[in-house]
Amino acid sequence: MDLHDAYVLLNRSAGELSTRFQRVPGSQILLRYIKSSYQNDPVRSVVELCLFLFAVRYLLAPRYSTTQKGAVELTEDEIDELVEDWTPEPLVPGLTEVEQAENEKRPVIVGPTGPKVKLSNGRTVNNFASYNFFNFVSNELLKDRAVQVLRNYGVGACGPPNFYGTQDVHMDTERDIAKFLGVPACIIYAQAFSTISSVIPAFSKRGDIIVADKAVNFAIQKGLQISRSTIRWYEHNDMDDLERVLEQVKKDMARKPLTRRFIVTEGLFENTGDIVDLPAIIELKQRYKYRLILDESYSFGVLGRTGRGVTEHQNVDPQSVEMLVGSLAHSICSGGGFCAGSPAVVDHQRISSSAYVFSAALPAMLAVTTSETLKLLEGNPQVLTALRENIRAFRTQMDRCEYVECTSALDNPVCIFILKRDGLEGRVFDNEEKILMDIVDEALANGVMISRVKHIHETQGTKPFGWQCVPSFKACITIGHTKKEVEKAGSVVRQAVGKVMARLKK
Repeated sequence: MDLHDAYVLLNRSAGELSTRFQRVPGSQILLRYIKSSYQNDPVRSVVELCLFLFAVRYLLAPRYSTTQKGAVELTEDEIDELVEDWTPEPLVPGLTEVEQAENEKRPVIVGPTGPKVKLSNGRTVNNFASYNFFNFVSNELLKDRAVQVLRNYGVGACGPPNFYGTQDVHMDTERDIAKFLGVPACIIYAQAFSTISSVIPAFSKRGDIIVADKAVNFAIQKGLQISRSTIRWYEHNDMDDLERVLEQVKKDMARKPLTRRFIVTEGLFENTGDIVDLPAIIELKQRYKYRLILDESYSFGVLGRTGRGVTEHQNVDPQSVEMLVGSLAHSICSGGGFCAGSPAVVDHQRISSSAYVFSAALPAMLAVTTSETLKLLEGNPQVLTALRENIRAFRTQMDRCEYVECTSALDNPVCIFILKRDGLEGRVFDNEEKILMDIVDEALANGVMISRVKHIHETQGTKPFGWQCVPSFKACITIGHTKKEVEKAGSVVRQAVGKVMARLKK
């Protein structure tokens, strides 16, 4: 066969192959795709061809054994011996000495909670470890209203808000909170902790920038981690450092694509008790074009003339804060949480916030309790005055103690105390947490129940995230106690601190 005959045979074979290929269903679509792909992006065509050839080679490759050649074969007895000697790693780390002792001494309340509670050992003590600041738990009006709603609506909604879980009382409560705060719209959640930890990732995603205070609470930390955003920390309540971080971000992002940017902080800080400088943050966020997410879980219902929070307390327009987040389970003595802001902010959460979309709606009884409690706060501002008088009475007693100092703001009913460094100098002790636990136990033995501030410690091998908390204890002040009872409780705690510190050897 000469070269001409071979060329004719090749053309005939190619033509016959082309005819048969064109008879295959969908072949014309594939040909048009290859032609357009090559004309528009020939590099992509080459990549796709390489991937196709790799897939063909992978499918036609011979099978191989996963067993190692030359491995040592063990007898059944040797296998049993190795299994008996193997000790698996624990799922969780073991309890520390302090945690073990705390579990053994944990007080258990029998019956309803309130300013005075009965413990399982039969003793009745003054309760200074509850967020029942205004004694709403014992309010007969709220009890009667809750029972009425329970009979009419049942125990729970039994479904997420977007799946037939929304009831008319939920919409009423959202309107009541928005009106109380002075903002256009509001959305309520079924759990306080998951509110802020869902609001943050609903708006901030990978690639976005969040500038956060180092002392933000654990719920905010979880929200920051879930969002997978770029986190920049600034020193706690340090406005100069915040401005430095914002300026640094501006320089770093000068030539990069525009991203969403947020400042995240608290009104009253859970870990330290002090108050945010909101006017300064508003000025900075407007200058550098940021949005502000403000967690008012501990300031809502407490700060301001009528309890509207840090915005009222520092005379800031609430609509200048893009997202006002708060808890209904603290001063309001109900349950759940809320996020207030513009209608666009609220509507976005109804379809994008995980805790709202996938959790059952807030029970109707708690929603109505929230609305009724807001009415009581708005109509009785004297309860806030009485609370602040009790706070001053307690702190006056504690200011006489030479071993501790209060880090909380003056109007914060959660008084957080830390041990003074100079008071610990020259004293022999193994664990500062153990000292605080002894103080709590000594106060309880004398009829005053306070609490050590609890923190979730980082597990071994994990990178520290957020605030590294200083060991502390706290006393929660309420109007359920008279001024004399508050002063006596402050004296008891002060004497408990002195007694425990006196035991430490120098």
